[in-house]
Amino acid sequence: MTGLFDSWQRQINYLRISVCDHCNLNCVYCSESSRINLPRSEILSNEEIQRLVQVAASMGINKVRLTGGEPLLKSDLSKLVRALSQVEGIDDISLTTNGILLSKYATELKEAGLKRVNVSLDTLKEDRFKRITGGDKLGDVFAGIEAAHLAGLEPVKINMVVLRGINDDETIDFARLSIDQGWHVRFIEFMPFGTAEAQAFETVPTQEMYQRLQSLGSLEPDSGQTGNGPAKYYRLPGANGTIGFISAMTEHFCHTCNRLRLTADGQLRPCLLDDDEVNLKAALRNGADTDELKRLILQAVIIKREQHHLNEGVTPGRRPMYQIGG
Repeated sequence: MTGLFDSWQRQINYLRISVCDHCNLNCVYCSESSRINLPRSEILSNEEIQRLVQVAASMGINKVRLTGGEPLLKSDLSKLVRALSQVEGIDDISLTTNGILLSKYATELKEAGLKRVNVSLDTLKEDRFKRITGGDKLGDVFAGIEAAHLAGLEPVKINMVVLRGINDDETIDFARLSIDQGWHVRFIEFMPFGTAEAQAFETVPTQEMYQRLQSLGSLEPDSGQTGNGPAKYYRLPGANGTIGFISAMTEHFCHTCNRLRLTADGQLRPCLLDDDEVNLKAALRNGADTDELKRLILQAVIIKREQHHLNEGVTPGRRPMYQIGG
């Protein structure tokens, strides 16, 4: 089987798995002032995650991305990666992290079977990093990026959520690193998601970012840079790295979305930007057999919506971003 198909004939072959909801940062657009983490007993175990991935792989899922919270806070993450790398049908395992602990675990994760890593980084300035994240670990993030390169977790992609009046003046600095350092930078349109705190920020449209970057030279489409997601890639003159844009607000890509999301507490979400969920944890812990788990996964595929409605002011509100994994 090449993949699951929903009623809109989108091929669903990609599963994002939140392995924990804890984080060692407190980013302004992701967290919330009343943050409460789930008790450990509510979080899926490695064995439960592996079982669900085995079932999903038998239905056509072949790519897995591990997220959080901050996934590197999970002490046995390498053990999970090794287990998932042995699941028949899974040919790509990747990770999204804030990078703070990456220098410690990069080699171990590569040896366990991790293929690639994305690092979330919204600023290159120490004072601004503390303002955005609540932490002072920018140096650790840079060290993590370097360690990922040395370990062979390529391509290392840098994800920047662009916020007007907060960090949008750094887009040129980030883009220049695709020339000077060979970075693969992806600019992400901010999505007003979940909490009132998050919805206070303003989206910078991709087209505006694109125009700004023209000061560095002509952005040529780059067909050689591929991935499992919706980014459109470009390359500046003389750059070894690439520039990607993820335009969730101004050019929604719902019609090509190929993913499902598994929350840390075992809810399967067809869409990041909708509150629909299918409870896989309850089924697992009540002894569901493989056929029942397949039925529930298919249910999530069937209810996957045609598109999100953020631009119409309809925002999901049941969970903050850190519980879903982005």
